[in-house]
Amino acid sequence: MPEIPSYVVIGAAGGVGSALCRRLVSRGPCRLLLAGREPAKLQALAEELRSAAPNDCPHPICRSLDARNSAEVDEAFALAGREFGSVHGAVNLCGSILLKPAHLTTDAEFAETVAVNLVTAFNVLRAAAKAMPSGGSVVLMSTVATRIGLANHEAIAAAKSGVNGLVIAAAATYAGRNLRVNAVAPGLVRTPLAAKITSNELALKASTAIHPLGRIGEPDDVAAAIAWLLDPATTWVTGQIIGVDGGLSTVRAK
Repeated sequence: MPEIPSYVVIGAAGGVGSALCRRLVSRGPCRLLLAGREPAKLQALAEELRSAAPNDCPHPICRSLDARNSAEVDEAFALAGREFGSVHGAVNLCGSILLKPAHLTTDAEFAETVAVNLVTAFNVLRAAAKAMPSGGSVVLMSTVATRIGLANHEAIAAAKSGVNGLVIAAAATYAGRNLRVNAVAPGLVRTPLAAKITSNELALKASTAIHPLGRIGEPDDVAAAIAWLLDPATTWVTGQIIGVDGGLSTVRAK
């Protein structure tokens, strides 16, 4: 019997996280540790997954944590190790959206942007590297704003560019033990995090217009790419920042 894959998903209750967990459960039995800062939403997602999963799929485990705190992240991975025996994949979906020019961004806003986007990524990578000595897949979250200049994205572009650097360095460090490290870099996605943009008709219209495929992203667009990177069959992909952005970073339609 092949080993049931086990995954730690940080930020599981968000738009992309929920879509990812549904996708992972739908493709076969797996063990999931759902982690994040909103325990009620984690529990609701766990109940949904229990109802939708095949009978032979283990029940998800929920863990409330703040991924900016490295000790809490380490404890979550230790729990996964105790409960699952081994961890095959780890995903960090923590993020924020701050749309301000640099001269209007306060020290506190910049520090928070770096903490939520870069510090959490480092904490998850470090914990995963300890918990996955036999290899596996780590997936982090970047943004299209690291690949194309977008006005008022200085803070988030700086933080996520740090994630990109983290990915390629860690991919080199851990390649010898078959621990793959990659990131996805979405454009605008219709999630609760982006609600201030997507609920504004003018802002949504402008955002839609700059994406060559003519629409903004849906959570499952990003979840599909992450699930592919987690798949044990994807054994020759590491150190990549994969754009899931409707062509925004590379394509100029008409």
